[in-house]
Amino acid sequence: MSDDPVHATTVAIRGRGVLIEGPSGAGKSDLALRLIDRGAVLVSDDYTALAPRGGTLYALAPATIAGKLEVRGVGIVEMTDAGPVPVALAVRLGEPERMPRAATLLLAGVAVPVVTLRPFEASTPIKVELALARLA
Repeated sequence: MSDDPVHATTVAIRGRGVLIEGPSGAGKSDLALRLIDRGAVLVSDDYTALAPRGGTLYALAPATIAGKLEVRGVGIVEMTDAGPVPVALAVRLGEPERMPRAATLLLAGVAVPVVTLRPFEASTPIKVELALARLA
């Protein structure tokens, strides 16, 4: 496991990790909650530990926050969490380009495909799923 967790929320979609990164209040947990509503499983909220193994990057929850999701206006919600999952995609919260070029993000020495999306658009969970499907 990496020494310092990254400031990111991670969900698993059909066993593949999607790491959502952005500053506090950017919408990481909100997007994760909407993805969970569509069938994703929580891996870790707000901070994610990373473990590179054999060229694959795995995401897992630090023990202190495993199985917990902060839902603004509701509080901390307990839920089932996925164990370590291979990270297949990183989502950077921000202003996307209309026609972006393929890009990667280097995390713990492993290159991970990355897309930039607006967190609060109604279509963002579907865009995450489409971006993940393109990597299959």
